[in-house]
Amino acid sequence: YEFLIRLKNPDGSLSTPWQFIQAAERYDLMTEIDRWVIRNAFRMVAELKGGVCKDCSFSINLSGQSAADRTLKNYIQEQLEYYAVDASKIWFEITETAAISNFSVAVDLIESIRSLGSLVALDDFGSGLSSFGYLKNLPVDILKIDGQFVKEIAKNPIDREMVRAIHQVGQSMGIK
Repeated sequence: YEFLIRLKNPDGSLSTPWQFIQAAERYDLMTEIDRWVIRNAFRMVAELKGGVCKDCSFSINLSGQSAADRTLKNYIQEQLEYYAVDASKIWFEITETAAISNFSVAVDLIESIRSLGSLVALDDFGSGLSSFGYLKNLPVDILKIDGQFVKEIAKNPIDREMVRAIHQVGQSMGIK
């Protein structure tokens, strides 16, 4: 399962994530939102413990601002301990763009998350200009290929071969 948030407007309609995430990023609020999501996601996972989701895994997206937050790894560890959540049930998604924009901090965060027992997915892989160059140095567990390559995969032989190439490189690196 993947935790996704929406913002309910005063009229009851829902805003798309990009409508409120852009504003939150502009006003440096994404780290607070990400922490809220992490806390509430862990609370929900803890409530499900031993129930119907014994074999489930749960994915949480991290914003670019959080990927550059040096204190986030401690927060994640504190929340895992507080809610007594099995870290192996949680994986965090970081976009390729976020990971490469503050590379050394992102690598430190990824390694810290993995040392806790959680997995890390590199989201939107292939969207950056130097994707494979960075991939060699990012200790991630999972690649989520950018939608631009997957959307027309059944009809477009070039997209199909690009996905096949990304898959083969990931496989050779032991990445799902």
